[in-house]
Amino acid sequence: MPQAATVAEPTTGTSGSDFAPLLRSAREQGLLKRRTGWYALGIASNLLAMAVVVAGMVLVGDSWWVLTFALPLTVLWARTAFVAHDAGHAQITGSRRVSLAVSLVHSNLLLGMNQAWWNDKHVRHHANPNHIDKDPDVGVGALVWTQKQAEQREGFARWLTRNQARLFFPMLLLEGFALKIYGFQYLRRQPVRARVLEGSLLVVHLAGYFAFLLAVMSPGKAVVFALLHHALFGLHLGMAFAPNHKGMEMPDPDGERWGHLRRQVVTSRNVRGGILTDWFLGGLNYQIEHHLFPSMARPNLRLAQPLVRAHCEALGVSYAETGLIDSYRQALTHMHDVGAPLRTDGTDGTDGTDRSPQEAAV
Repeated sequence: MPQAATVAEPTTGTSGSDFAPLLRSAREQGLLKRRTGWYALGIASNLLAMAVVVAGMVLVGDSWWVLTFALPLTVLWARTAFVAHDAGHAQITGSRRVSLAVSLVHSNLLLGMNQAWWNDKHVRHHANPNHIDKDPDVGVGALVWTQKQAEQREGFARWLTRNQARLFFPMLLLEGFALKIYGFQYLRRQPVRARVLEGSLLVVHLAGYFAFLLAVMSPGKAVVFALLHHALFGLHLGMAFAPNHKGMEMPDPDGERWGHLRRQVVTSRNVRGGILTDWFLGGLNYQIEHHLFPSMARPNLRLAQPLVRAHCEALGVSYAETGLIDSYRQALTHMHDVGAPLRTDGTDGTDGTDRSPQEAAV
């Protein structure tokens, strides 16, 4: 039976560790206890809400008005993704089998995303956030994250890097499709038994999704709905994950080795807000607390924040927190600065000046 990949907090730090006193305080205050009942209620509510949306689509039927249901379904799919994320971190239950089952249902079956691919990538990210050689989230892909990476780009990729800050949000519209493709590609790397199980669930998802759309609406409307739904889903997930690390410190691969606390705190950014922000971002707005305590239940992250902030202030470790809009501004500014050396020759169709996305819009 395949097991859900999880990241656990370090538990064997020495008495001199910067993180050990914080871990001890969090444990004494009960912040590391599971909140299984909270998750059960949230999962049931989300499934019920999706059932209501599906029923609404059936009632509206073969009408262009059915496209309006793509937005609420996107929001509920994002809640589903957040549950799968939390299950992968063992936040919901201490049972690996139950965590895996929750991940498989919410990721593979309901979303058509391979949970094994996501967890493999996400575990490596948590172990070395923003490390250019070890974190897959800052590796070279459609986007790049350092000027050294940018200098190696050629052809269309070079043009993309020059303009990546402006293109970031439009490119997120493709992420919902990419997540499915990555999941199927990862099947080749899985053991046969896991490949059969997870691949079967992915196929069942696709078959069920399109069978439902074609039963409710004409093929043309079904295609438009699927495209709109997945575009909005990718945008929503990107908006939830983008503020977390982009533009924060990146460890020097050849520099000093950071301890757990510094490695997780200075590479992460929190997003200030209330209950609505917590709900919209799935608790990922407490990114610092989440990285320090990956298995901490989502509702406990807010409770742990004052403790973590005070501990960081006492140690003189920078604790970054900003508003949602400013978090996007910081991330886009970093992406813009990364592509700056490629814009000096003006071959991107501009006059060669280095203007920010905000300045270019004026």
